[in-house]
Amino acid sequence: MVDASADDGLFLGATSALNQSAPEVHRLPAHHMTTHTVIVGMTGSGKSGLVTVLIEEAARSSVPVVVIDVKGDLTNLLLTPDFAPSSIVPWVEPGPRDKGPNAREELAAKLAEERRVGLTAWGIREAELAAYRAGTHVRVLTPGTEAGETLHVLSSLERRSSRWDTDADGARSALSAGVSLVMRLLGRDPDPARSREHVLLSLLAERRLKSGQTADIGALLPEIAEPPLTSIGALDVDDFISKRARKDLAAALNALLASPSFASWRQGATLDVGEWMSPVITSPERPAKTPITIVSVAHLDDDERELVLGVVLEEILTWVRGLPGSQQLRALIVFDEVYGFLPPHPASPPTKRPLVALMKQARAFGVGVVIATQNPMDLDYRSLSNAGLWCLGRLQTDADRARVLDGLVGNAGEEAAQMSGLLKRLAPRWFLMRDVRSKKGTVFLQPRWAMSFMRGPMTRAEIKRARESQP
Repeated sequence: MVDASADDGLFLGATSALNQSAPEVHRLPAHHMTTHTVIVGMTGSGKSGLVTVLIEEAARSSVPVVVIDVKGDLTNLLLTPDFAPSSIVPWVEPGPRDKGPNAREELAAKLAEERRVGLTAWGIREAELAAYRAGTHVRVLTPGTEAGETLHVLSSLERRSSRWDTDADGARSALSAGVSLVMRLLGRDPDPARSREHVLLSLLAERRLKSGQTADIGALLPEIAEPPLTSIGALDVDDFISKRARKDLAAALNALLASPSFASWRQGATLDVGEWMSPVITSPERPAKTPITIVSVAHLDDDERELVLGVVLEEILTWVRGLPGSQQLRALIVFDEVYGFLPPHPASPPTKRPLVALMKQARAFGVGVVIATQNPMDLDYRSLSNAGLWCLGRLQTDADRARVLDGLVGNAGEEAAQMSGLLKRLAPRWFLMRDVRSKKGTVFLQPRWAMSFMRGPMTRAEIKRARESQP
């Protein structure tokens, strides 16, 4: 039996050489993830399971994790029941073939036994599950709804942060992202260097925040009409932006402020990445827990997801840039189902700039990024060229395989042809893994069973129920 409690790396599962040699337990050194990870695989390949295992192992190694969940299934991290069937009865849904008055209980017993056998085969027993639960704290943030914790997406604009006293440059970057979000909601130019409206709103907000005040939109409205400034840059205020333009901006902001749907984005927890990454103390008598913070946006439409995640990623980037350098893994950022959020040039959604910057810069600060998708055709692989860990699941189409291999080994030559054939024939829950820091080259990876109960995407009502059942 595998010893899952050994403390010498992230226990991902088992690997074997491409010549089909006997598999052996694979423990990935945590610092290998600072070069970033790309996971690709079609539906049913086991991609979400591997992502979940990576998150669990990071948390077991006391590495805090921020998870961006677009699809809704990574909220399964809330569910780490024991092996008793009664523990998963509330989370199973009988299918058409499961009939009878005890169908739910019978299905739960079947799934619980499969889970027990699967986990114990990897050396994970009740004790390991209990230790994982005791050592981690899962938090779910749901912008725009009360299913999880609501999130004040405009915190950097409307709530003063102590960062203005300690890191004014970082606070200014976060403020700029918040103002850009407002500009996008108004259908106006969000570019902080080109938009005069962005410049005006940023200056007025910064003036208030630096003086110790809040800068909520309602307080800014009268200042937009009559700015407490005589000049902006080298121009008088009226020459920089006319009174009429300011009046139009104030009217548009007032309409936005009156919108009931917008109100839900301006309440709840402060968007504070530093807090998300801090150990969670639940009791003075108990050790601090490692945080897993899930930002779930499955309930939002496509445009809202881009806007919210653009601000979240800008905040993460600002936090990363304020860290001291490190060669060890100190935090992990996981973005599952990144399709559409990191597209090739010239497309540039608000999520792309911070994602590209994180892929280029986060390594120096000891922060790893995990990107996962089942749709590789719409990824900017130039942005991922520095990724050091690739896990490739089954890809059915020639175009998908060619796109992935072009980013990994160059889409030509004997190696590319061999890997293309393997990717086409891979069984579910098997991956081709290449770690640039390993001397083993490309190997087969079979991820271990996830400790979380993988029951599929969770509804808002289920997220709320799972949070309420947490100890």
